[in-house]
Amino acid sequence: MKLQQVICLAFIGCLSFSNIAAEKEIDRIAAIVDNSVVLQSDIDDVVSRVKRNAEEQGQTLPSDQALRTQALERLILTSLQLQLAERMGLQISDAQLDDTIRNIAQGENLSIEAFRRQVEAEEGDYQRFREKLREEIITNEVVRGSVQRRIYISPQEVDSLLKLMEEQGAVSEEYNLGHILIAIPSQATPDDISAAKERADKVMELLENGSDFKRIAIASSSGGKALEGGELGFMNINEMPTLFSESIRDKKKGDLIGPMRSGAGFHILTIFDIRGENVAEIQEVKSRHILIKPSIILSEERARNTLQEFATKLRAGEADFAELAKTHSEDPGSKMNGGELGWSEPQIFVPAFRDTLLRLEPNEISDPFRTEHGWHIAQVLDKRVVDATADKKREQVYRMIYNRRFNEESANFLKEIRDEAFIDVLPES
Repeated sequence: MKLQQVICLAFIGCLSFSNIAAEKEIDRIAAIVDNSVVLQSDIDDVVSRVKRNAEEQGQTLPSDQALRTQALERLILTSLQLQLAERMGLQISDAQLDDTIRNIAQGENLSIEAFRRQVEAEEGDYQRFREKLREEIITNEVVRGSVQRRIYISPQEVDSLLKLMEEQGAVSEEYNLGHILIAIPSQATPDDISAAKERADKVMELLENGSDFKRIAIASSSGGKALEGGELGFMNINEMPTLFSESIRDKKKGDLIGPMRSGAGFHILTIFDIRGENVAEIQEVKSRHILIKPSIILSEERARNTLQEFATKLRAGEADFAELAKTHSEDPGSKMNGGELGWSEPQIFVPAFRDTLLRLEPNEISDPFRTEHGWHIAQVLDKRVVDATADKKREQVYRMIYNRRFNEESANFLKEIRDEAFIDVLPES
């Protein structure tokens, strides 16, 4: 018997027993996804959250059935990523999760207790919020780890784009795009393609006649941001997929573009907003850190406690940061320099490290904090604002190319794992 059938029968058996005891359905399986399941309660939770957000923003929504279809698709992709993370051995510890929550709370100028009360007021269940956040961190890491190795950017590509931007006057506008994807299946037949084109033309007709873009995106799009109304967020034109960047040139806010064909299907775009970008000045920090990596021998708690002892001694003037880093840090790139990372933009670091550097005042020693690399303490030695030099421009151009490739490859990666999976959507009772 297949594992999927075992899961299904075992779960149905539990439900049957519960129905006898309680005389009502507690939950049901909505879909089998490889070796896991999507529950109806999870779909209900996503739909409720989308409705709550839409109500706060005054946004109209499509039918409940359309919302449930989109919610199910998102949960299927989440399940596949979590199963892949399990096979990769990727885990987020409670300590790492606590540190992420602490950074979120500090970013909103809230204490942990106040942040928890806010979550409970908005979400209802703090523990559920924690586990959803853990899932989000894990799925982001799965995509990042799987996609990064697919991306190679040559110096010649950076030079070419830099030259092109200079010839164009270094276009600095950022566009907040809306995106609707009418997908075509893998190995699509001519009839499949024709049917998708007809649906895309119908969607375009509705939009041209005044239908709300976000509502149509939620109802019809197969894009990754469908439940957000197709809103992709602000991007420089050079960060977008090439198909998008070429299509929106000389377009203005509110314009509709499409349908445009790609390997994924037919795309329809709109421009929600356009803004300028000031890149004349860049904030840099000069910092240093000590890294200790938990292992089978060294527990998470012991790694954190060791760094807490270091921080206490450093603040009391009883130890030297550089000597501690040379002796104990496990970052080979900075260890022999006394933990120094030199001058850099905080944005180049992983989010927890970036947020810590931005929060610290010069010469302040941080408390221990967790990133995917391990436990750290950090110190900001100085801060400065500098003009955008040629090197900085090259870094920005590199990031633009990287972001564009990352967005393209992320979509390809998610489509691949879905196409290769066993997925059985069960009929509603």
